[in-house]
Amino acid sequence: MKPQHLLAAATLTLAAATTAFAAGDKHDHAHAHTPLHGGVVVEVKDIDYELVAKPTVIQLHLRDHGKPADVSKATARLTLLTGTEKQEVELKPAGDRLEATGSFKVGPGSKAVAVVTVAGKPSTVRFAWK
Repeated sequence: MKPQHLLAAATLTLAAATTAFAAGDKHDHAHAHTPLHGGVVVEVKDIDYELVAKPTVIQLHLRDHGKPADVSKATARLTLLTGTEKQEVELKPAGDRLEATGSFKVGPGSKAVAVVTVAGKPSTVRFAWK
């Protein structure tokens, strides 16, 4: 097995385990974790990350306890995994979200891992499309 395939398999296994663990956590933080922009929502450290991925644009919206977070000085590096293809994307502030434009392969079965840095503090967020 090639090293990149081994790394991709390990990343997907970790993402699946993290998703299963998060799904079993029945908690109420007095805010909904529903998508507001048609994307996939994941909560990490009381921050909701909503990833909206389309063939020509990727947007990442951050909410802190239901309110939009300041992303003016934030950065994010996103790794998209679709089948055997891997794509690295750099997201930059664009108004109230982080965004990148280009050509992206996303759809059912795709997964993404984002390293988001806000106020010098990085967070790793994993997304999966059903």
